[in-house]
Amino acid sequence: MKKNQHIVWHHSKVTKDDRRSLNKHSSCILWFTGLSGSGKSTLACEVEKELFQRNILSYVLDGDNIRHGLNNNLGFSQEDRKENIRRIGEVSKLFVDAGIFTLAAFISPYKDDRQIVREMVDKDEFIEIYVKCTVDECERRDTKGLYEKARKGEIKEFTGISAPYEVPENPEIVIESDQQRIEDSVDKVLIYLVDKGYINP
Repeated sequence: MKKNQHIVWHHSKVTKDDRRSLNKHSSCILWFTGLSGSGKSTLACEVEKELFQRNILSYVLDGDNIRHGLNNNLGFSQEDRKENIRRIGEVSKLFVDAGIFTLAAFISPYKDDRQIVREMVDKDEFIEIYVKCTVDECERRDTKGLYEKARKGEIKEFTGISAPYEVPENPEIVIESDQQRIEDSVDKVLIYLVDKGYINP
């Protein structure tokens, strides 16, 4: 989308570094991607709880929740999915600028869309977390019955059934949620954040 030439960015007198200094920690996007039912939101919320207990400001952006408000005018076509992720990327970028850890839990099935979000922020501010899980296991966990409806054709363009999911090629973290306990998955994310200097031990 072409930007209007009459719209000019207004710079704040308080910088991202100022906010991080006030918060006493860094900020970044933790981008949880994977099939519906893979455990993205569950993991994001558990990581958020651990960060909160360490006095780290964080916020979870969940796919279903966002579609109740900000993106309630979007469907599930490839075009709408792209716009959904673009908007979330822009919101996540604002949270990072505010000095907050942003935990974004979205299927985000297309590599190009995830790459666009990565490029919105600085190199070290986007951490892709692939929550890997088989379709069979996701379907077994599905309390909403979405996979069953998708197989019956009641839900069109459902990722993993009638729409593609493009597996991340080089994610920073891979969580095998059908193999790992949630506690171990949370620890893996936290260990990464500590090792890379995002948070203190």
